[in-house]
Amino acid sequence: MIRIPFIDENEVDFFLPNGIDAAQCIRHSLLFCTLNGVIYAIVPAHDNAAAIQLWGRLSLSYPLAHLSDEGYERLYLKFLESKTDQQISEAQVGGEIIDEELSLIDFIKNSSDLLTNEESAPIIKFVNTILYQAIKRKASDIHIETHEKKGEVRFRIDGALVKHIDLDKNIIDLIISRIKVISGLDISEKRLPQDGRTQVKIAGKNLDIRVSVLPTYHGERVVLRMLMYASAIPTMDELGFDAQLRAQLDELLTFPHGIVLVTGPTGSGKSTSLHAFLQRLATPEKNILSIEDPVEYDAPNVSQIAVNAKAGLTFASGLRSILRQDPDVIMVGEIRDTETAQIAIQAAMTGHMVFSTLHTNNATAAVTRLVDMGIDKFLITSTLLGVLAQRLVRRLCPACKEIVSLNDADAKELELPVGINIASPKGCSHCNHTGYRGRIAIGEFLMVDEEVRSLIKQYESDFEIREMMKHRGIKIFD
Repeated sequence: MIRIPFIDENEVDFFLPNGIDAAQCIRHSLLFCTLNGVIYAIVPAHDNAAAIQLWGRLSLSYPLAHLSDEGYERLYLKFLESKTDQQISEAQVGGEIIDEELSLIDFIKNSSDLLTNEESAPIIKFVNTILYQAIKRKASDIHIETHEKKGEVRFRIDGALVKHIDLDKNIIDLIISRIKVISGLDISEKRLPQDGRTQVKIAGKNLDIRVSVLPTYHGERVVLRMLMYASAIPTMDELGFDAQLRAQLDELLTFPHGIVLVTGPTGSGKSTSLHAFLQRLATPEKNILSIEDPVEYDAPNVSQIAVNAKAGLTFASGLRSILRQDPDVIMVGEIRDTETAQIAIQAAMTGHMVFSTLHTNNATAAVTRLVDMGIDKFLITSTLLGVLAQRLVRRLCPACKEIVSLNDADAKELELPVGINIASPKGCSHCNHTGYRGRIAIGEFLMVDEEVRSLIKQYESDFEIREMMKHRGIKIFD
């Protein structure tokens, strides 16, 4: 019987010997690492017979060792990442080969099997690889587009689209067919738009994916919205707002009832801000309920409801039911119609704290939007506590940003001193050579006080309110 020692996983580094197939290692649970310059063959602490047999068949001289269960899991995930990186490199431009075992001719000929049998389905592996790479690069969307002579896969990372890979047009068609299968769409329908959704589990993470298929002149294109169930909701301090705005938000959350709106375009972080507000308010004494489409955060201390339009569960109907659940705080994912707006306003009037979002370009436009929905001004002035309009801006990569002198023309336009130094993007391996890494929130905040209420009652336009905000020195989007 072989005596296998345990080694310190805190000091080990990932290692894949030359000529060793990562996929074969994963199948047999045999991994490799280095510690103090020595290469070890790592086998599980339990059920390691297959790993030891492969180690023997390969006639390896590396000593066997164990890691703790947590250390082994971390190393295993690194091997999975290495495997998917290898799969991506096997997909060549022009569609010559997707996998070493299967040519494109066989690929097309066996397309029916590719959708059902994973053992003979490199297209399934390739779709999984695209999803894994999107998670690895923290992409919010995957765009799969069909052009005249080729296909293209792009990721939206930190709000900007980045090309991921070019592929043969036939391969793009097979990828789209596979996505249709896993999202429950009609694989034979290529003339009409289709919408679906699916859930996958990759590298131990649950991922909800919204799928939109649209026919174009050269073929179909697909956009996949990646909705990772976030493990941690950022605190209000972590959102990125400046100290003055955070203080105003803290004051707002002390009110016992009323309605608070967060506005901004799609993907501006509205849901994240709302969940940060809810977590600030969450205590054992409060009953907090939310209705969302979709549920993006698995929020502790909040009873969450997902909109299901096919079953008749809309924002309006769900909000009515929530009001019968004795809530203290209510979050409505989005006010889309007059009915939802009216119920939300009524809930705020009857002693509930209501949070929701609107699609407007700035904070003051939220008032005009509610009026356009048919909400009376006296109801708005008596219930609306404040409006936060926000955007997400890309953050310079801390590893490669460089200090440069701002030219005089730009300094004059930005009303900055001539000759001032600023940080500028450069690009490195940490940020995929974009110069940016991550995003932070910026916002303008309208606190509805007596002066604002008076302006809402007097004027039809929000122009006067914005002028008042400028006069008060509030930072606004222009």
